[in-house]
Amino acid sequence: MFKRKKSKNTNRNKKTGQSTVEYVILVAAVLVVLIIFLKPDGTFSSAFNATLVSGTNGMEEMANRLQFSRP
Repeated sequence: MFKRKKSKNTNRNKKTGQSTVEYVILVAAVLVVLIIFLKPDGTFSSAFNATLVSGTNGMEEMANRLQFSRP
């Protein structure tokens, strides 16, 4: 019977996105996880370093193949 007018302020009342505090908490949590798992003498650190070394060696081998394959 009665139609309700749509107000222009309806978007202001809705909370959209994340607040700055939530982003700070997320960044802090990621930093804590990295500090815990990437200790210099930890298992995860050695596995991470082994992965980096393997990737680097693979890239160097491919670069050498490409270098010597050209006439």
